[in-house]
Amino acid sequence: MSVTGELDSLESSPASPHKSSGLSERTLTSEELEKLRNDRVLVSDFKQQKLEMDAQKNWDLFYKRNTTNFFKDRHWTTREFEELKNCRESQGQKLVLLEAGCGVGNCIFPLLEEDLSIFIYACDFSPRAVEFVKQNALYCTERCLAFQCDLTKDDLQTTIQVETVDVATLIFVLSAIHPDKMQKALEQIYKVLRPGGIVLFRDYGLYDHAMLRFKSGNKLGESFYVRQDGTRSFFFSREYLAGLFQQAGFETLVNEYVLRETVNKKEGLCVPRVFLQSKFLKSVPSLSPA
Repeated sequence: MSVTGELDSLESSPASPHKSSGLSERTLTSEELEKLRNDRVLVSDFKQQKLEMDAQKNWDLFYKRNTTNFFKDRHWTTREFEELKNCRESQGQKLVLLEAGCGVGNCIFPLLEEDLSIFIYACDFSPRAVEFVKQNALYCTERCLAFQCDLTKDDLQTTIQVETVDVATLIFVLSAIHPDKMQKALEQIYKVLRPGGIVLFRDYGLYDHAMLRFKSGNKLGESFYVRQDGTRSFFFSREYLAGLFQQAGFETLVNEYVLRETVNKKEGLCVPRVFLQSKFLKSVPSLSPA
């Protein structure tokens, strides 16, 4: 089974008896350090360019193979991110959410079921994923608008008015974007967020077990790898992620590693997972003194 199939499918359920959060990254064993030090061969420039050109096709093929069955529904988002409730209550109005990289709707449909006072913009790189969202029985255009969008080049403001979104979620999305284009995606989200709006972020952290399982020949760059199916994954450090958001104009509210152990009793495996869970604010402009 590929890295994608065996490990990435576990990201949807953060609750675990072996969970901790903090500022420190995971400590590597001497064997793991040696493996990373020795993994210096990068995928050729030609193949890297082709992977970038075929990025949308590779994700479309991923959803063709797996349809809606790969990831579990993310019923944990309101527990992990209280802003999904508080932002609406503090405004005294319907919460407007942007789910950037919605996939087949594993995050948005639990939210639509749980909260009747929410409107969700849901976009994804993959046209096939967007079609799966629209085919879901819970999809209703009065409460949700799904559309295809490449955050690295398409203009979000074609669909969403500037400064009208209360909360944007980036859950296991930014890691799939080439590092050179991450900044553009964040700048797009910044424009449609209202002042005081928040980005809720969860993604792969540095030294996650999935990162250490990549074999030689899969490395694209520092902390950046390609899977067997052609999809790519970046593994974030706190410092790198904070720098990206700060350059896009955001303030950091929370930026912590979530360290977990995923146990497979059948195979007798216990593997360390590392995620980054963060919150970033679009500040309210201060009023100039009269």
